[in-house]
Amino acid sequence: MPPKSPLPFSVCVYCGARPGRDPAFTEAARATGAMLARRGWRLVYGAGDVGLMGEVARTAQAGGGATFGVIPTHLLSREVGKRDLTTFVVTETMHERKKVMYVNSDAIVVLPGGAGSLDEFFEVLTWRQLGLHAKPVIVLNSQGYWTPLRALLDHIVAEGFAEANVQGFVTFVDDVAGLEAALSAAAPQGR
Repeated sequence: MPPKSPLPFSVCVYCGARPGRDPAFTEAARATGAMLARRGWRLVYGAGDVGLMGEVARTAQAGGGATFGVIPTHLLSREVGKRDLTTFVVTETMHERKKVMYVNSDAIVVLPGGAGSLDEFFEVLTWRQLGLHAKPVIVLNSQGYWTPLRALLDHIVAEGFAEANVQGFVTFVDDVAGLEAALSAAAPQGR
């Protein structure tokens, strides 16, 4: 019997459960989902069918992409748990949700979002800073949305609360073409 093929390159996407005010955010989410499907990369995300989360997932599915969603029980109705995913996991807590998403991904992508997206971003950035992983963390700075975040990281370093290398742990890109290039550089050949 031939060896089982490895899982596809899996990309964890953190993004808003709301669409935001700028339609460009929705377009970026759709373009991200389409790109992941076209490349044969698996989407790992928060399993919601609302906001940018839903846009990424529906577009990935429409393109034939694999989807792995993780949602805690208390958000099943609020985020409209998307049960038609390739893999649908329900956890008890937000902490478990984040852990399952992280463990099942090879790279982290941050699209526009709110406090939840920031929480997820800072957790994986902290883990990277502590040497707990070496996964790429890529921020899609659509319409300059995350420019203040980049300035905050610069400020943290300038004020002596982090080493300058923390800035190297995050790649900021301006569009989905840049996102695809950054992910391609991180993906092993054949995945």
